[in-house]
This record gives sequence, C-alpha cells and structure tokens, in this order.
Amino acid sequence: MLCIKDYMIGNDWDSILDSYFKSSVFKDLLNKINYEYRNKIIYPPKKDLFNALMITPFNNVKVVILGQDPYHGDDEAHGLAFSVKPGIKMPPSLKNIFKELQNDLDIKSPLSGNLTLWGKEGVLLLNTSLTVIKDKPNSHQDIGWDKLTDLIIKKLNAKESPVVFILWGNYAKGKKGLITNPKHLVLESSHPSPLSANRGFFGSKPFSKTNEFLIKNNLIPINWEI
Repeated sequence: MLCIKDYMIGNDWDSILDSYFKSSVFKDLLNKINYEYRNKIIYPPKKDLFNALMITPFNNVKVVILGQDPYHGDDEAHGLAFSVKPGIKMPPSLKNIFKELQNDLDIKSPLSGNLTLWGKEGVLLLNTSLTVIKDKPNSHQDIGWDKLTDLIIKKLNAKESPVVFILWGNYAKGKKGLITNPKHLVLESSHPSPLSANRGFFGSKPFSKTNEFLIKNNLIPINWEI
C-alpha cells in the first residue's frame, strides 16, 4: 500500500512539490491509486512510480519529453515516458524515436529501450498520467494525476534557466498553454506512433534543435547516445 512517506523523491522535487504532497487532493489520489493496485494489475510497479523525478532532479532539468501514460503491456513501464526496462522488446513508438535520432544526429539505434541515461543527462521523461491499467491505454486519465503533472510543468515553466519542452502528439500539445515563459523553447510535432510518425514527426529534428538551443543559452547539450 502506498503511504504518504512513499512519495518522498529524495531530491529537490520534495521541497518544490511539498505543498501538493501535503494536500487533501494528493491524499485522495493516493486512496484511489491504492484501491487500483489492490484490485487490478497496474503499471508501472509501485516502486517505479516516481522514477522520472528521482532520476532527474528539478535543478538538473534541461529538457522535458512529455508522454501521455505508461506502457500497458507486461514488464514494459518503469516510470519513464517512452522508456522500457532492459531486455524488453521496443514498442513501435520508441523504435520511431530512435529512427529520428539516427536521421537527426547520426546516432545508431541502441539495443536497449531503457532511457535512464537520458534522464541522468537532464531529460525529464514525464508521463501526464503516472499509472495505467494492464492492457487499457489511458485508463487512468481521469484519476487525478493531471493535478500533479500539470503542477510539475508549471514549476518547470517558472525556472530561471531555459528548458526545452518536447511535445509529441495532440495530447502533449494540449499542455502547451502551461508553458508561458519566453526563456523556454517548445518543440511540437506529431506523435512517434506508427499511425502518425509520417505526418510530421520524422524530419522534425528535435534532438539537434534541442542541443542548438542549449548551446545558444550556454548550457551543456544532451548526450543522446545510449
């Protein structure tokens, strides 16, 4: 069972999100999530729920890649948007992300779909919903995660240092209104899903554009190689 102590991230996110974590809104969400974990198969495992925040502290965030919700297949999701655990077959969207990476920066597609190294480089791999029911995509869209993840985006929008927000697909683009700080860069395209990748994702060059912006703002570029 998830308890209040389980939300402790272990870095600067704890103080930044402190008022939310102490709120009745969050306690209500925990009650709902605990019920779901008790009665259904939920991904990711509880221990991985806040991996994105744990791996990428607030002060380290230079890039945000926004996903919708975790992968809903067995053993895929581990708390990072678009990422899968080592040894797990790459989902089609992730394969397309790596195709674009190779076309953009000539970085060969890796054997592993684990994006933890990107997180450690300062890329926050954030899903707007942090949980999902097995085999039911977007099943926790209305459970209440948006209160937390919208707050995270707002806190990052308020950062003094420039941040690149990468929004793939209509759902991610719907969060653009939260990004109002002119210091930041917003990159939008269609989703890397096979259904839409050919309608603007391929050729969008998000990786090189991100690094060009970071260098222009005297920040260390992202090493996208895995």
